[in-house]
Amino acid sequence: MHFPDIADLTDAALAQRLQRKLDNKTKPPGSLGRIEALALQLGLILGSETPQLTQAQLVVFAGDHGLAARGVSAYPSDVTWQMVENFLAGGAAVSVLARQHGLSLTVVDCGVRHEFAPRTGLQVRKVGPGTADALEGPAMTSAQCEQAVRNGMDLVRDLPGNALLLGEMGIGNTSAASLLLARLGGHDVAECTGAGTGLDGPAVQRKIAVLREVLARHADVTGPMAVLAALGGFEVATMVGAVLQAAAERRVVVVDGFIASAAVLVARGLNPNVLQRCVFSHRSGEAGHGLMLRHLGVSPAQPAVPLLDLGLRLGEGSGAALAWPLLVSACAILGEMASFESAGVSQKN
Repeated sequence: MHFPDIADLTDAALAQRLQRKLDNKTKPPGSLGRIEALALQLGLILGSETPQLTQAQLVVFAGDHGLAARGVSAYPSDVTWQMVENFLAGGAAVSVLARQHGLSLTVVDCGVRHEFAPRTGLQVRKVGPGTADALEGPAMTSAQCEQAVRNGMDLVRDLPGNALLLGEMGIGNTSAASLLLARLGGHDVAECTGAGTGLDGPAVQRKIAVLREVLARHADVTGPMAVLAALGGFEVATMVGAVLQAAAERRVVVVDGFIASAAVLVARGLNPNVLQRCVFSHRSGEAGHGLMLRHLGVSPAQPAVPLLDLGLRLGEGSGAALAWPLLVSACAILGEMASFESAGVSQKN
């Protein structure tokens, strides 16, 4: 399968100009903390000393998982399609937050076990009615996995703007994310697995046992695409394609929680340069997300540090939407805040 070319954004001269501009604002150097680092990153992604975010797109990727029949979730699979209806009706948390922040919200049926009536805000990119049970065989065939990735690439090509906020919905998809982290990150699955939708302690242990069996069933599977096909979900694979295309188009990619980070993990395996475009919105309350963020660190000195740490574990893109105003503020600081010279303010001795 052909993946888009994703250029290295390293630009020492632009980084130096951005840092000088930030240091010359009417404030002590570094006093805006992480907002300054965020402003510099956005400038590098968008290739500008005055980056502007335009027509931001919040996309919720939805799909069902055959593994959900193994009791790895506290909720039945029907909740996936019911929540898609809730998103489209404007009643979900992410719907509220998208309205509040003026974000365009699109819901994508990547593989939900339900047929939706056509309407505004819904895109049907269904590969199948949910993945297969990964304990019995690959969750997806290679062809299905490639189709889902292509669907994500095509979807982003058709969206306006220069920022993509990732969201997802799929009962059982924390299990898929845990499996992907365990296999691609080389971690014990118990470290990668949490309560998901709200399992109690004994149920989490049963979930871990099921996931161990799945990993054993696919012990010989290696490589990002093969692992994604064996263990992932249609919504995760579609998100991988969306991340790759957004990165190729030099869009800002705002990553939500555990499942969205799992898609970035796969995309990074296909091209490490995707991480340069990624802003990690928050650290999820899901057990494996902190481990995922540490694993995704660009280097030991440059971890994938999230903007927020609020104990969120809803998914949907809710954390990405909550962090969005920080990106807007970072751009405004670069573009609108006065310099010492323009404001006639004395600098430190």
